[in-house]
Amino acid sequence: MKSILIAVVIDLILGDPYNFPHPVKLMGRIIYIEEKLVRKINKYPSALSQEDKESHLCHSQGQGRMFNLKTAGLVMTILNICLAFLLPYFLLKWLKGFGIIYHIVNIYLIYTSIAARCLHKEAMKVYYALDKGIKQARYQLSFIVGRDTESLNEEEIIKANIETVAENTGDGVIAPLFYIMLLGAPGGLMYKMVNTMDSILGYKNEKYKDLGFFPAKIDDVFNYIPARLTGILMCISSIFRFDSITGFKIMIRDRKNHKSPNAAYPEGAVAGLLNIQLGGSSNYFGKIVKKPTIGDKTKNIEKNHIKNTIEIMYRTELALILLYGIIHIFIRSR
Repeated sequence: MKSILIAVVIDLILGDPYNFPHPVKLMGRIIYIEEKLVRKINKYPSALSQEDKESHLCHSQGQGRMFNLKTAGLVMTILNICLAFLLPYFLLKWLKGFGIIYHIVNIYLIYTSIAARCLHKEAMKVYYALDKGIKQARYQLSFIVGRDTESLNEEEIIKANIETVAENTGDGVIAPLFYIMLLGAPGGLMYKMVNTMDSILGYKNEKYKDLGFFPAKIDDVFNYIPARLTGILMCISSIFRFDSITGFKIMIRDRKNHKSPNAAYPEGAVAGLLNIQLGGSSNYFGKIVKKPTIGDKTKNIEKNHIKNTIEIMYRTELALILLYGIIHIFIRSR
């Protein structure tokens, strides 16, 4: 419990300095190396025409060298989950007898699994960029969203920023803390590996639809409980501050209004709490993707709703820590 509290405080103070050694950066490098190796073994170019693909497939099958990208994605996911959990597990086990060194390493690993301060800083960069003009705001937003920002107006920029903070309150704060509370620092790093694989490989385009299939599905499984817990804690922690009743109502009503089985829970909670409407169609690099809306447009979206969403994130993080503390005290008292 103490290690988690110290790690959370360090995250609030430091965030993620760009040049600071970070396990997630290492995870990213591992995934990129694995992808390069898999594609080299597979030798199946994604940009071929359908006729060429069929020809290549027959040729590869004839030689017995066809390597299934979907299977490769599953193998990569299982291997990386094991690495991300077992390496810190055995490291901490080995350091157990070294007192203060063990605690420092344990706190460091927990701290690197949490991204509340980083999310806060990136969202506020967009907030301040709006004062410098629409082009600057679009540019700043492009670093934290996976959609085309070039044609977004001010309201759409604010909406996209709010959606990112809401969804990542689950992915970057509550989910890693949830697995840390269950399995210690190795659990948090295991989750970060799953989430990092989804971020790098989990696209539904031609290049990644096969290789990223299992990373995306497994990420959905890992986020199933944390996403719903995030939405609930958002509403509970916002009582007497935001519209908690509407937050619960929208979260339940619009929980299926998203391509992700999990993202609509925190986004729906935020939409209801702030009485705004999120979701709707978006431009993903020249292609309009039609999406249902989340929430009711009781209020127009304004810049200050970004700050409100960040506040909800911190309230939710605090609520989870308090809940864990109560459970921890109850178990120890028995």
